[in-house]
Amino acid sequence: MTITAQMVKDLREATGAGMMDVKKALTETNGDMDAAVDWLRTKGLAKAAKKADRVAAEGLIGVAVSNGK
Repeated sequence: MTITAQMVKDLREATGAGMMDVKKALTETNGDMDAAVDWLRTKGLAKAAKKADRVAAEGLIGVAVSNGK
């Protein structure tokens, strides 16, 4: 099936995913929008799981207190 720019646009608006991820999802699912949404969810969960194992060794936290505010 041919993936059109309108299909990519519609799926991007529905999911908020990047253009190349959306295009790959549509290609992998032969243009099936519902299956592409599921594919993107699966891919997103895999990305989140990879990042969850990282240690945040550096950072900065600040707190400000103002009188009565």
